[in-house]
Amino acid sequence: MNPVDRVVFSLDWITITLFLSMILLTLGKYLFQSRFMNFMILPFNDKYILLHNKKGQLLNWFHILLTLFQLLNLSLFLFLIQKHLLAAPLGDDQIAFFWILGFLTLFELAKLGVQYLKGFIFETSHLISELIFHKISYLNFSSLIMLIGNIVVIYILNDSKMVIYATILLVLAINGIGVIKLLKNYQKALIPHVLYFILYLCTLEIAPLVLIGSYLKD
Repeated sequence: MNPVDRVVFSLDWITITLFLSMILLTLGKYLFQSRFMNFMILPFNDKYILLHNKKGQLLNWFHILLTLFQLLNLSLFLFLIQKHLLAAPLGDDQIAFFWILGFLTLFELAKLGVQYLKGFIFETSHLISELIFHKISYLNFSSLIMLIGNIVVIYILNDSKMVIYATILLVLAINGIGVIKLLKNYQKALIPHVLYFILYLCTLEIAPLVLIGSYLKD
């Protein structure tokens, strides 16, 4: 009887990543129960934004935990998109994931720095801070959908493109709701700074999406 090689693809690093992200989510729920409950109804109720959108909100530990949760799941989801939808040659999967995670982390930090610098220059720091908190809060919420999508694609419906597309649509819908509510809630504050807001959208929201899409495609 001749030995037959059997190649088993390890999911250990993905399991650890998902487990770590769920630990962050659990810590947020355990340490900030009231805030977590308000966060869970974010797309349907503005209570979370109204109660917690104040000075220093970005440095709150709950917001930090949920942002780290978002970075892990968004990085893993982008990894799955690149691997299964774009069929890009990634080389070592683990290294590719950490490249994506590192790029997203540096990108978000650089973007925050530019946003606050622009707010300081145009004397709209308070408004910029509120806009950032609102936007990141909705992105953090949509990462819950990414977590479910990641788990289904990896462990249940392996490599399902339909699940990936459905997750993308849900994430876009949630963040679309966030944008609509942002414009509705801040229309009086944005009108005097409409030119700055348009510049903000073009340079820090639309352009980065185009660059990331081009990177994933290539």
